[in-house]
Amino acid sequence: MNPAAGPHGRVHPPTDYCPAWWLPNGHAQTLWAALCRRVPPLQTRRERLELVDGDFLDLAHVGPAHAPTVLLLHGLEGSVHSPYARALLAAVAARGWHGVLLHFRGCSGELNRLARSYHSGDTGDVAWVAAHLLRTSPALAAVGYSLGGNVLLKYLGECGQASPFCAAAAVSVPFDLSIAADTLNRGFSQLYQRRLVDSLKDRARRKFARLPAPIDLGDLAQWNDFRTFDDRVTAPLHGFANAAEYYARSSCRPSLRHITTPTLILHALDDPFLDPAGIPTATELAAPVDLELARRGGHVGFVTTARSAPAWLEHRLVDHLAKASPAHATATRNR
Repeated sequence: MNPAAGPHGRVHPPTDYCPAWWLPNGHAQTLWAALCRRVPPLQTRRERLELVDGDFLDLAHVGPAHAPTVLLLHGLEGSVHSPYARALLAAVAARGWHGVLLHFRGCSGELNRLARSYHSGDTGDVAWVAAHLLRTSPALAAVGYSLGGNVLLKYLGECGQASPFCAAAAVSVPFDLSIAADTLNRGFSQLYQRRLVDSLKDRARRKFARLPAPIDLGDLAQWNDFRTFDDRVTAPLHGFANAAEYYARSSCRPSLRHITTPTLILHALDDPFLDPAGIPTATELAAPVDLELARRGGHVGFVTTARSAPAWLEHRLVDHLAKASPAHATATRNR
């Protein structure tokens, strides 16, 4: 993994990162971070935004409201209760910044009102929330995890020079959704697929027990892989012809070359959610994009050797934001 530089971005190993020897592969990193990691208690303030289409979004806030802001986009079926989300919000607040987690529609603990939900390429709600936050914040950065990382990178590419974010970072992104769906349908990775698809199916059952279903859900119990669920549910609910069109139009990989925001991407070669064939090369990245590619780290893992220092990931993310955003750096120095 030699650094590749030029008029495009760079791909290189992360600095000061030594994966925990006692987590020998991507599955171990992924499961330990999700199930065993302890995160500090966190008090959040809740805000509900009413949308023009009749739906709503729930935000979770930490830190001073008028400080430089970091918007956090969670992964599939995540929320403010996800360990990675709580850990980053705590790190953001410790810097004296304002942290805001956007719950994608239906993920805050209350079903959203419309038949539609959220998906990997839905950037409209991010644009709406960014505009809302910039009314009171002096500067806005963003961090996305997994699905949220795909949404963020796709949005940054769509915006180009008009991006509302002064800095951004993304972790364990499924850059190519078709390759990710195939990866999650193989071997031990099917464990993650089954858990996530079961959660999506349960949400669909509960929602359409109270709303008329615009699609036929008669065989929902049999749709146990992402490609089938996305073909029968995600795609038709969100205006795509089928899963293939959804994956092609929603993957962030083609958007990476159009990003103008200083952006850090952290990914691992042993991520069990994405085969290495789905990882972009340096020539696919715009010049402001750095892809730090670790040999080991799993999916939203990146657990380090020192048990006393489990927060390498959060430190790396906030350090990047402080370096890329003068407003965030100034707020940190004034603490």
